[in-house]
Amino acid sequence: MRKQTNKGGLMAKLKDKIQNALDEGRMLVLGSQVLLGFQYRSAFEPGFEKLPVSSQYLKLLALGLMLIALGLLLAPGAYHRIVEEGEDTNRLHGFSSRVMDCALLPFAIALGLDLYVASHPTLGYTQAIGVGICASLLALFFWYGLEFIRRREREPEIKEEQEMSRKKEQEEGNGSKLKDKIKHVLTECRVVLPGAQTLLGFQFITTLTEAFERLPQSSKDVHLLSLALVAVSIVLLMTPAAYHRIVERGEETEHFHRFASRILIAAMIPLGLGVCGDFFVVVRKVTESGRFAFVASLCVLLFFFTMWFGLTIYRRNQERSGQKAAEHKGEQFAS
Repeated sequence: MRKQTNKGGLMAKLKDKIQNALDEGRMLVLGSQVLLGFQYRSAFEPGFEKLPVSSQYLKLLALGLMLIALGLLLAPGAYHRIVEEGEDTNRLHGFSSRVMDCALLPFAIALGLDLYVASHPTLGYTQAIGVGICASLLALFFWYGLEFIRRREREPEIKEEQEMSRKKEQEEGNGSKLKDKIKHVLTECRVVLPGAQTLLGFQFITTLTEAFERLPQSSKDVHLLSLALVAVSIVLLMTPAAYHRIVERGEETEHFHRFASRILIAAMIPLGLGVCGDFFVVVRKVTESGRFAFVASLCVLLFFFTMWFGLTIYRRNQERSGQKAAEHKGEQFAS
């Protein structure tokens, strides 16, 4: 009976790991498909023909890299259906993890190429190269460098956390709580990421339009800054998937839940700034008033940060104060 129970527990755990892997893959696929659509569309924009020939070929190279990333990210579904015939196996989990690790490399290079092409007409050759290289290096650090730094440190810690989690599950019977928390934080990243990547695609396309060429230089600079901020947000939002695959080996740990939660919150800061930066550009174009556009975008930014951070921090402090008051009353009653 014990062997059957253990086998059932292992199968359930494997099922959860594969589900997390598929969810993380879906998170990356949604974003890559959105950006891929804008990659295709950019070749038909009026500004594309005005780009230097080298930039046009770099856009083509970025498109090819995104297609490689998409092909890799869609492979686990075919592997699961054809090789494993729908069964949950360790081979499927390992294959899915390796494929996602590989897919992030062409994604990072394509992101840098796109940022170079977008910033070249405004910033010039030298600065645009710096922007593109910095973007790729930032993505490579968060998707690979950070993970390889933390991987060796985390290996013994993961085993200890797993053992503590098993004991806690046996003693308190709440082992599913951590699993649900991890599933929720991955879902929340998946909610934010497609919208951010859609916005990034629009920002790339905007630089190829005739209307963008007629904008004041300051508006162009704000737009490029907003584009860079949204790109940083996307890099951060995609980091938990890479971290979970490389560092945690797909295991459900409290450390990963804390890491993913912090990354999600951190990603919302540049995302809010990027959204409001482009709002400034649009309002200024329509109203032809830089002062009004600044006030309007500042109001939107304050609304975002109040809803995302101000209200939530206030509510958290209220909850903690209530818990402390209840504990204090309990101690007084006991004494």
